[in-house]
Amino acid sequence: MELLLTVNGSLYEVNVHPTARLLDVLREDLGFTGTKEGCAEGECGACTVLVDGKAVASCVMLAVQARGKEIVTVEGLARDGELDLLQQKFVEYGAVQCGFCTPGMLMSAKALLLANPVPSDQDIRVALAGNLCRCTGYSAIIAAVKAASGQEATPLMELPGAAEELAAEVQTDPDTLAAAREAAEKIAGLGPAPHGEA
Repeated sequence: MELLLTVNGSLYEVNVHPTARLLDVLREDLGFTGTKEGCAEGECGACTVLVDGKAVASCVMLAVQARGKEIVTVEGLARDGELDLLQQKFVEYGAVQCGFCTPGMLMSAKALLLANPVPSDQDIRVALAGNLCRCTGYSAIIAAVKAASGQEATPLMELPGAAEELAAEVQTDPDTLAAAREAAEKIAGLGPAPHGEA
């Protein structure tokens, strides 16, 4: 069936199966791969997009249900090559780890800020309750959302100096490097055979 969808301010015409999920149409047909699939059950939040300004799990929404609605994916947050303030704060506050859950976190947080421009910590926690992250302790994410709302928030991941200065100070211990190389060679079968083996 032919379907017209408005995504990130642009109109798209796609030919989809009537039971196609919004997630699949966004990723496979339209190329918006920032939206991730985690659980496929609407439980993890990785697939969150905005539909008419509200956070929606796109893995449990049919694409046809989005007809006539405004869809925003994580790709639609940045404008004219500039990150959205929320995205900037996620970076600044160290709220990004492996990045898999980040698009969904951003979209849920954006929906919150659209509805409640100055949320409390509890408001933020409730808004992000449907977004799971296996890497962080959520504190940096909450601080980033709070900072994006213009409120005072303390970065939890402050470096003790400039990143380039810290990187220049890093030295590799030759003994550690040699032990790691030896272990890797044994695993790959390239190293000398253990004692007693031919």
